[in-house]
Amino acid sequence: MAVKIRLRRMGQKKAPFYRIIVADSRSPRDGRCIEEIGTYDPTKNPTEYHVNEELAKKWLANGAQPTETVAKIFKNAGIEK
Repeated sequence: MAVKIRLRRMGQKKAPFYRIIVADSRSPRDGRCIEEIGTYDPTKNPTEYHVNEELAKKWLANGAQPTETVAKIFKNAGIEK
């Protein structure tokens, strides 16, 4: 099972709000997830994000692959592999 750290879209039309989740790579974007590890709000200026560093580091150590956007968020938060 390939595990990805990616974004789940929430919020209203034209007002997106995302949750950073850990999910099986075969599951749909807004489908079942294994665990929620943070939030990301691109509508605010500057963009706002909150990440549980312990959970993120745990999943990265276990081999979960972040998407490009999540990798940028982790880099800004100071979370490295």
